[in-house]
Amino acid sequence: MSTSAERRLGDRIAREIYRDPDYIDDPVLVDYVQGIWQRLRDAARARGELSAELDERFAWEILLGRDRSVNAFALPGGYMGVHLGLIAVVTSEDELASVLAHELSHITQRHISRLIGQQNSQGPWVIAAMILGALAASRSPQAGSALIAGGQAVAIQGQLNFSRDMEREADRVGYSVMTQAGFKPQGFVSMFEKLQQANRFNDTGAFPYLRSHPLTTERIADMQARQQLLPRAAPASLTMVHAMLAARARILSNTDVDSRRAALSEAAVVQQAPLTPARQSAVFYAAALAASGLREFAQAARWHARLETLVRDNAPAAYQARLLGAELALDAGDARRAAAVLAPGPDGLKARPVLFLWARAMTQTGQAAQVAEQLQTWVAQWPRDAQAWQLLSAAYAAQGLRLRAVRADAEAKAAHLDYAAAQNRLKAAQDMVRQGVGVDHFEASIIDTRSREIGLLLREQALER
Repeated sequence: MSTSAERRLGDRIAREIYRDPDYIDDPVLVDYVQGIWQRLRDAARARGELSAELDERFAWEILLGRDRSVNAFALPGGYMGVHLGLIAVVTSEDELASVLAHELSHITQRHISRLIGQQNSQGPWVIAAMILGALAASRSPQAGSALIAGGQAVAIQGQLNFSRDMEREADRVGYSVMTQAGFKPQGFVSMFEKLQQANRFNDTGAFPYLRSHPLTTERIADMQARQQLLPRAAPASLTMVHAMLAARARILSNTDVDSRRAALSEAAVVQQAPLTPARQSAVFYAAALAASGLREFAQAARWHARLETLVRDNAPAAYQARLLGAELALDAGDARRAAAVLAPGPDGLKARPVLFLWARAMTQTGQAAQVAEQLQTWVAQWPRDAQAWQLLSAAYAAQGLRLRAVRADAEAKAAHLDYAAAQNRLKAAQDMVRQGVGVDHFEASIIDTRSREIGLLLREQALER
């Protein structure tokens, strides 16, 4: 299977995941996971595991899902799915890196392409229907099974699961990539043990994910044997940053009132308990975020103040507390305070979470022109960032630039590979030009060009079906 064909297959699957209500683009968590992912990619590139062709042609995008199960999965074309349940359960970035390195190795070693290539009697789009059915099964086994059966792909489900040899190869290559990237190898063994335990509780009898497979004691023993060759090292300790972001993942994946109340109750109890500072930071962070979700903003502010006091001498943790403070202020409707918290520091607005929170705050305080300027620079560098385009659309709309707002909205839909919706928005913009609404001839020219480009992509999709 060619790299371009695999990328098209991955795009088709990703387009459906973007539409899933469980898909979440949380800038804070995405930035954290992406930081680990980038280090692993750099290491794979340095080791020669990641070829220049794959590096250029594949998407290399992280897709977060609210699912509470402990799972991550590789998809065709360089896409990587990560459940919030995985982030919530790992106790160090080394454990998270071990899972991502394993899945990255499935991609770089072309395991997905090799397995799909074996299915000579099935078209790739039928296989895509089976994969999407497997993903749906995490929420509804009956619905997922129906989708798979409807895609006529039940017969090849077993063949799509990675073979034991491929699993061993992904373990071996992933271990080397992870250690090359500077992560502690102990994370591989402890993560395997967590996944083995999680599988006992998460097995619903549903069709597994594309990458799902039983975790064997043989694989755990192999990782333990590799570590015996290394100098003895202390196990990775829980850091404040990881503890806070794991707490964020738990709160965002459990949005019901009872879960949020439980987070507040835990915070009230641990004030008297002898917890480590890292665990205290997780509890206070979760309580502040949960209280904000319950619209109890005064209580959220109190827990956030406790968190700031606890982490003030830890710069990375203080940075996460600062982001949370701005988020809580926006939730409470105090955009001016949020903007003040996010006033550009020495590094300006280079970090995605800072830029996006700042953009929301500044747009609400009537300073959308500054926001548009910053976001134009961002989308020029990252044209596939749908959330950036949405924020840019809001900034244009706040300035009364309706034509630009509609075009930015179209670009947001195109970034999520929804070309039909993008074309509809571009046609609406062309209608506005014909009616003389907010005529901007330069913008109109861009809209006409993008409409033709999106039209070509739509025709290519139609031919693939």
